[in-house]
Amino acid sequence: MEPEKPSTPCIKVCAVSGQTGLCIGCGRTLAEIAGWGRMSEAERLALMEVLPDRLSGLAAG
Repeated sequence: MEPEKPSTPCIKVCAVSGQTGLCIGCGRTLAEIAGWGRMSEAERLALMEVLPDRLSGLAAG
């Protein structure tokens, strides 16, 4: 049986906005992207819950 892959919001559109510091694809900061592998699954899921609001802010902004 294969181990379960960790959750990720990545949609393979990786570009960080110079204005906001957020990835335009997933809404994470560079620090969050870099630390993703060290986060627990619970931490990842909690962060993923706030990303839609961040992305909405990018679209509106």
